[in-house]
Amino acid sequence: MTFPAPARDLALLLARVAVGLVFVAHGWQKLFTNGIDGTAAFLDQIGVPAPSAAAWFAAVVELAGGAALVLGLAVPVVALLLLVDMLGAFAFVHAGAGVFVEQGGYELVLTLGAAALLLAVLGAGRFSADHLLTSRRRTAQPVGA
Repeated sequence: MTFPAPARDLALLLARVAVGLVFVAHGWQKLFTNGIDGTAAFLDQIGVPAPSAAAWFAAVVELAGGAALVLGLAVPVVALLLLVDMLGAFAFVHAGAGVFVEQGGYELVLTLGAAALLLAVLGAGRFSADHLLTSRRRTAQPVGA
């Protein structure tokens, strides 16, 4: 079954906003609740290489990337960065703890990574800043035309 374009675009909008808000919350937590120093200390304790750089990467990619998903801005690039972030979280933090999040498992990381992958492949949809910017470029007349 194929859904009409408006339904697909609405589904992309709802998914982007939901996933983006979760990423914003986690980025906010790393940056402001735990702080970069606290996040880096945790990452160092579990053996993540370059823990300060990793803490900054995760915090900024999750906070700014989540906001970009909500707006639908640079979605393919942002989603790939978020996927890389989730791959790191899976490999260094959650893989050995099983599936369930209450036991430190990877269910949330896996779900967010899969959603990021889908958004990277499918893009932002019509209800997005990406669509607004690309449609303006297509309809702009060349200078002197």
